[in-house]
Order: sequence, then structure tokens, then C-alpha cells
Amino acid sequence: MFRQVLVGRLSPRMLPLAAALLLQRKERKETGFYHWRREKHPYYNLTVKILRARNIKGTDLLSKADCYVELRLPTASPITYQTRVIDNSSDPEWNETFRYKIHNAVKNTLELTLFDEDVLVSDELTSVVFDVTGMVPGRPLKNTFKLKEDREELDVEFFLEKSSDAPTEVITNGALVAYPCLCLKGVLNKDDMSKLREQASSHLFKISLPGSYEKQLCIPCKPDSDQDCGIPFVFHIGKDMCSELDVELEQTITVLQDGVSPDFEKHTTVLGSGTAPLQSLPLGKDIDMTIPLGKGQSVDLHMKAEQMRKDLDVRLGFDLCKEEREFLDKRKKIVSQALKQTLKLREDPSEDEVPVVAVLGSGGGMRALTSFYGSLFGLQQLNLLDSVIYLSGISGTTWCLSMLYQDSEWSCKELRDTISNVQKKMSSSKVGAFSSERLKYYFQELNAMENAGRKVSFTDLWGLIVEYFLQQKEDQSKLSDQQEAVKQGQNPYPIYAAVNVRPNVSGDDFAEWCEFTPYEVGFRKYGAFVRTEDFDSEFFMGRLIKKHPEPRICFLQGMWGSAFAASLDDVFLKVVGSGFSFLESLGAVVKVIDDCRRFHLRDPMRLKTRLVIPGGPLIQIFQDFFKSRVTAGETFNYMQGLYLHRDYVSLNKFVVWKGTHLDAFPNMLTPMEENLYLVDGGFSINSPFPLVLQPERDVDIILSFNNSWEAPFEVLQLTQKYCKEREIPFPQIVLNKEDEENPKECYMFMDAENPKAPIILHFPLINDTFHKYKAPGIERESEEERSFGDFAIEGKDSPYRTLNFTFESHDFDRLVELSCYNVLNNKDTILKALSLGLNRRKLKNDSRK
Repeated sequence: MFRQVLVGRLSPRMLPLAAALLLQRKERKETGFYHWRREKHPYYNLTVKILRARNIKGTDLLSKADCYVELRLPTASPITYQTRVIDNSSDPEWNETFRYKIHNAVKNTLELTLFDEDVLVSDELTSVVFDVTGMVPGRPLKNTFKLKEDREELDVEFFLEKSSDAPTEVITNGALVAYPCLCLKGVLNKDDMSKLREQASSHLFKISLPGSYEKQLCIPCKPDSDQDCGIPFVFHIGKDMCSELDVELEQTITVLQDGVSPDFEKHTTVLGSGTAPLQSLPLGKDIDMTIPLGKGQSVDLHMKAEQMRKDLDVRLGFDLCKEEREFLDKRKKIVSQALKQTLKLREDPSEDEVPVVAVLGSGGGMRALTSFYGSLFGLQQLNLLDSVIYLSGISGTTWCLSMLYQDSEWSCKELRDTISNVQKKMSSSKVGAFSSERLKYYFQELNAMENAGRKVSFTDLWGLIVEYFLQQKEDQSKLSDQQEAVKQGQNPYPIYAAVNVRPNVSGDDFAEWCEFTPYEVGFRKYGAFVRTEDFDSEFFMGRLIKKHPEPRICFLQGMWGSAFAASLDDVFLKVVGSGFSFLESLGAVVKVIDDCRRFHLRDPMRLKTRLVIPGGPLIQIFQDFFKSRVTAGETFNYMQGLYLHRDYVSLNKFVVWKGTHLDAFPNMLTPMEENLYLVDGGFSINSPFPLVLQPERDVDIILSFNNSWEAPFEVLQLTQKYCKEREIPFPQIVLNKEDEENPKECYMFMDAENPKAPIILHFPLINDTFHKYKAPGIERESEEERSFGDFAIEGKDSPYRTLNFTFESHDFDRLVELSCYNVLNNKDTILKALSLGLNRRKLKNDSRK
């Protein structure tokens, strides 16, 4: 019934643990800050001179390459620069110079991409990713980049010098940097509008500001009185990105086909265009200027640029939010009293001695929802639910949590009644989810979201379907409503999990954990959080630009349990056991080609130079087809406009040491993206371990309830790998063949010599002794009782398949009672873990004195 696995030897006096505590000061120190702080850094002028390339082989077998080089440095300029094209040459020579002004607070990584021009689409030959950190100002640096093994090379000369511009103060948490943000307000002159309205009502102004949040505004010239004072416009942009404002005047003409047919075509003609330089635009002053558009036309602009003075709306820092800290103070009082009673202690442990216990539930659709109810019921029957501080779920378990927390006193009440109500919903028909009335409701909801400017995807439709599956009615509740359930510490603190992925990248290769709580949504990887009420609103450079209403919880439920967002590669990985690995060998190749010893590059925080050789357009099409997630939910990226700190590589939250990992390519990381792609966390690890293993939560004991029947220990093994890559303390997972083939009800894993590694109690979802015992130590006697307990959870004919959303009452009750029994049957193990956790806490406190 119980198997205990220990790493090292556990002394009765716990001496190894005490010794480990004394050695903690020698561990790697992070540079991330619990709270944000202000830093002032200078500017530098960077000159990049593209000299020449040698031995270049193009993609055309009948001629030599027509080469040009693109330069991209998004932290300094929104514009991608390009050299001229050298036709039909294996050894092109350019000698072209490009200049950037860079800020020393951010990680400035230059991308140099060599292309072979083609009539239709230019072919990317190779890319070099070069970190300019560590260059010595005033000393030219000439570098020859080895592009391929067959002697292809690119010569580039760099020169860095300190700028005369005054240093700028930024806000940072050690991972992200927030620049000063400008709000540029302008008005197109009303006289110009009157003239255009007299000519036609089909004129349109396109105003573009590269690097701004709005990018481009399309302003029609409507013949109405609202424009008598001119047409207003607003752009938000970084102080150092403000370059040129582009204005274009277009006219659209509608032409009827055949003179009779109702079909028509629209033809657009550009009547003129011009630019307004903004580099020296004075702050806080009204400016009038006339922009020539050509052909005798011009437009008058009235503009004013002001720096946004308000505080950041994105919380930067790795500490827990104020509300969660306040919750912990209240909850630990309750836990202390519960532990005194449960462990039969003489007095209540002090709040510092209270071990932090987290209960995790894995994914698995309705099976996970049902089983988690049973596990929580078991903890309640043992009077252990009041000892839990955190409850965290993934996929189907989040559905269970979101239903529980609709009642702000749920854990203080008998769960039996709650489970009985849930059973009625789980065993009812789900056909009504696809009735004509319900489909009309879905359309109206999604249409209203789109009209409000929200991003709408299949995930939102799935959320509305889940709403019916769980509630059979419209649910207006929101995640922030659950604040009432934790304000007094009366329930454990809920943490819902999702991961941010890339539409065409495997979740095994890249997935960033995002946590949802009643107070905040955020990525602890970046130390960036927003209020739950502001999730899915539009942010830029840490400021709230456009507020949208908080989404109803059904839309979050659809995202948390969006298993359908799997790519074909994910499906094959789960079903067959391996993905389309052959695509990796044919795809892009990433190589580290850095040799900083030869150059003046001595900063230890500098990323090594990487070479990226694309696999070709045909291979890219195959990869996009097999790896894309066409149904991944999109939401506004609240980190857009924030940049990575120059020293972000020192944080063990990033896997920068892996040559192919996206963490080593700062220009490709999430802050540079416009959207988040949040999906079911099961695409990474099918249990939310990463969310409770953050050092800020300081968790001592984890009760892991696994609801997967394919691989009962996979979540532990994946978590161990995740923790090893990020230097997070985690016990060694040691299993034998018997464990794999015939798992027991409960396993304990701990590291006796590392006090920072939590004690793990892992409960596989199995029917081990339940088929024989109806309660711990009480055998089943009647035929009916034996029949009730004698069932298999897994199998192709199982009612508990992940895609089955309706359980018969009998099957629902069986799974709830099994999960409850497995907890009750391991009471001694849980109490032992609590006792060990209490002792470890005391030793931690003694070591701090």
C-alpha cells in the first residue's frame, strides 16, 4: 500500500539536513529582484559595417547567388535594415554602414541574415545572432563569422562608443526592463479634411509609426460634423523608438461589374505620401508642421508628445503579491491549529514553523475532475484539508477547482453534498450543448467579444461548451470573484495552470508556465504579473493602454483544458510514443560559433554567438503542418514592449545554456511577441509542479494526485528534468520495474540532505486494494460490494476515457470513492510527511538565527 523512497540517509537527529542548511550560502545567487527597482544606464552608439562575404553558394543551381544582408536589432530600432543586392557573385562586397543607438540596460542582440534574392521569394541562407554585450567602447571589433563548413564566411566590423545623450532611468526586476513610454497625440488639420470631403467621401489617411503599439491607424474622411475640428489620433511608443511618422493618402473607388451585376470591386489609389521626423520632437510642447504628400498636396499636423508619468500597471518582481502574503498570514493560523490537533502536539506551532503544504491535481478531463473531488473528500475526512495552503490544478482538475470556489466557504462544509450535486451534472446528457438555442448563444457571445476588440478563437467556443458541460446554464462568474473565498484564509489558495507555447513549436521544446490566481495572472519566469481583473486587456511597455472587461471564467476553463490545441506532432507523441523526430534532423540547425577569447568580449553575461541554418522552405512547410496549433487560444500579451535585462542570462529561470532553446534567443522570447498562446498545461508537464516549486512559495510538502493511467510517474520524471535544468531543488525519483508495472497507492520521495527540496507524496490513480476493501481494514462482504469495487480504470472500453464527458452515476460514485479510499488508506504516510515537514521547518528557522 505504501512505498517509501529516500535519497541519502535520514538521521534521527536530521544532522545531514542541518549541515545542508549551513552550506546554503554557497549556492548560486540570482540577480532577479523580489521587487522592481530603478536603474540608470548610459546610451552607446553602435556602428555595424557589413564588409563582404566569401564562397557563398546560393539556392539556384544555374547561377551564382544574388546576395544581400538584413540587419535586425529590435531593442534599438523597429526597422529591419538591408544592404544592396550584389548580383551573381560568390564573393559579394558591400562596405555598407548602419548605425544604432543602444541602451545599456537591455540585452541587445543583433541578427544578421544572409539572403539569396529570388524573383518571387528570397531564400534565407543563414543567420548570425550576435550579442553586443561586452564590447569594449572605443576599440573596433572586426569579426569573421564562419557560416558553413564549406568555407562560407561573412566579414563584419563593429564599433561601440559612448553616446553624448544623458543616461536614462529604467524600471527593472532583473529579468525585464521597462523604458519610459511616450504618448503622442495629434490632429489632422480640419481645413484639409473639408477640402477632401468636398472632393469625395472615399478618402483615407493611413498614419504609421513603426515601433508604436498602434503601428498604423486608418482614418477615413467622413462628411460629418465630428471632424470639424480635425481628426485626432494617438500613438504610444518608447522614448528611444520615436523616429518617423509616415502619412499616406488613399482613395478607394467602387466599380460595379458588367454594369448590372450586384458584384463589385474596390480599387485603391495612393494619392500621396510623406514623413514627419520625430527624433528631436520636444516633450510637452505643441508642434505644428506641414507634411508634403507630393503632387501639390500636403497635410497639416498638430502634435504633442508627453511622457507617461503613471506607475507601471504590470507588477515587476519575483515576490508574492501583497494579497497572497496577507492570505498566508491568515491561513497559517488555521493550519497551525489543524496541525496541533492532527499531530497531537502540545501547543500550536508558530507561524514560522508551519510547513507549507500544496495539493496538486493532474489533467485528465472529467476523470481528473471526478477523482480530485474524491481525493479532497478523503483529506477532509482525515481532518487534513485545513492543513493545506495551496491547491493547484491543470486541465480537468481546474474545472473541479473553479466549481468548488464558487462557494466562498466550500472547505468548511461537508463535501459529500457538493459531490452529490456534481454527480447529477456529470451524469446528465450533454446533447443540449449542441442544440440550436445553445449554438445561437455561442454565436452571440463570440460575436460580442469580437465587436469589443477581443481576440476570438476556437478556444473561446470550447469554453462555452465546457460551461454547459459543467453548469448546464450560463455562468457569469469571474476568477476575481474567488477573492472572497480566500480573503480570510478560510480555504486553500487556488492556482490554475496554463502554458504559453508557440503555434509551431512542440510543448516539449518550449512552454512557459502561466499562473492564474484570484488576484493575479502572470509568469514567474519573467517576474511579470497583472491584476486578474485586467487579464486580456491591452498593455504596452508595462502600461495599460486599453481596458477590456475581465473574461468570464468559462473562457478560462476552455483555455486551461484546451487539449484539442495539440499539434499532429503532440498527438503522435502521446499515442505512438514518439513524434515526427525526422523533421528535427531536416529542420533548422543551430550552432554555437563563438570564440570570445579572440575578441574584446569579456562580459560573463554575454550570450555566445549562434549560427542558424534554415532547413529550406519545403521543410518549413512540413514542420508548420505537423507542429502548428491552429486552435491555440490567443490573448493580448501584457508584456509587449518590455525588454529583457542585459543580465537575464544569470537567472536560472531561463535555459540559456541549451544551444537550441529559445531562451538563448532574446529577440524571440515572449516580451517581443504581440500575443500569448495559452493552452492546456498538459502539453508540458501534466501536473502544475512548476507553479508551486518557485522558491517564493517555499513549499515543504506536495501531495500529487495523478489522474493519468498511461504513465503514472511521468509527471515526476518530467518535473525532475525541469528542475534540474533550472537548478530547482527536487528529490531524486527512483523507481524499479515493479513500480512501473504494478504501482502502489502512494509513494514518498524526499532528499534528506537538502532542506529546500520538498517532500513529495505521489498518488497514482489505481485500483490496488480498493477492490477488496470498502474502507481501510474493512473487507467487502456482499457480492454487490465486491462488484462495486472490482473495476479497472484504464482500457479502451473504460467509461473514464479523457474524451468522455458524461459518466453514469454508478461510474462517478466508484471513481470518487476509489480516490477517497486511496487517501484514507495512506493516512499514516501523510501524517509522517507532515511531521517531517514540521521538523524541517524548525531547522530552517534555527539556521536563520
